[in-house]
Amino acid sequence: MSLDSLQTPCLLLDKQKLLNNINRLNNQLARFNVSSRPHLKTLKSVDAARYMLGDLSAPCTVSTLQEARQFAQAGCKDITYAVGISEHKLPEILDLQNQGVTMHIIMDSFEQAQFVHAFCRENDCQLSSLIEIDCDGKRAGIKPGDPQLIAIAKILQSAELFSGVLTHAGGAYDSHTLDEIRAMAQQEQAAVRDAASKLNKRQISCDVISVGSTPTALLGEGFEQVTEVRAGVYASMDLVMADLGVCQPEDIALSVLTRVIGHNKEKNWLILDAGWMALSRDLGLAPQRNGYGQVCDEAGHTLPGLYVNSANQEHGIVALPEGLDLSLFSIGTLLRILPNHACATAAQHAGYQVISNDEMDYWPRFGGW
Repeated sequence: MSLDSLQTPCLLLDKQKLLNNINRLNNQLARFNVSSRPHLKTLKSVDAARYMLGDLSAPCTVSTLQEARQFAQAGCKDITYAVGISEHKLPEILDLQNQGVTMHIIMDSFEQAQFVHAFCRENDCQLSSLIEIDCDGKRAGIKPGDPQLIAIAKILQSAELFSGVLTHAGGAYDSHTLDEIRAMAQQEQAAVRDAASKLNKRQISCDVISVGSTPTALLGEGFEQVTEVRAGVYASMDLVMADLGVCQPEDIALSVLTRVIGHNKEKNWLILDAGWMALSRDLGLAPQRNGYGQVCDEAGHTLPGLYVNSANQEHGIVALPEGLDLSLFSIGTLLRILPNHACATAAQHAGYQVISNDEMDYWPRFGGW
């Protein structure tokens, strides 16, 4: 296998690291006998999904209708569309369901429940509906004690549309220690258990109790009453996960292959052919340490203290520390950049150069909505 034959910049995916990361989550959830519903939004690749799901017909999660279409076409039969539903998307959801896919939609308002109820009545159909629970005040959802919870569930139950509750612990990304992530995992689980309990007291049963974020999935314990766990970036990992302590930089399966294309001798800078169009503008959790991504050598070993300090559209700049000479990085030298946010970096590329031992493969990915 020779990376020298590749045009740069391009996206590398280390297959063994990918498999190690997938196995890590699978083994974690097996300890608690809880099911996985992997989120496929990061890699957006049918080839990668085969490894994440094991069987493409297995339950999965998506965040765009484009993902739902692509994975349904590949054979996925049980898909949660984990973004709040809007009325104009319902016809396409129904179209996917009419193709033999069980689609689950989520909502957090009575207004949404009303138009879903009306749509299903008008089209003589049923759409599995989940109420999104706010477990941390981070983004969407309603609190378990919100009176809307019962009202939404009742209107859905009246048409046999209600399936359960779902939450996402986005607050885990604000954690400073592993213990804080563990506490967030318990908070996440407690929120959906509380919501399910309140519904059960009104004779509204929850077949689905769904939680999920990569940090809380990997560090959570118990998972009592939880029926499924959704996580996505766990398969590739990134510097955000490393900064949280969820993984180590050497666990990150994604990197951008780049070449040195210039030297600024006055400032002791390396100029790379990977700018923000290849790396994304995401600065992650520690821009002062990682910039636009950590620098590795061609073999993927991190080079301590080196990161992409700044980026233009097609140029990345690495400021070498005092004592490190530009001559160590001749023009044409291959380097790898670890991404801050795997989802954002992967979105800049059409596919993955998959490296495995002495072999190389290409997995296409897709984008759009």
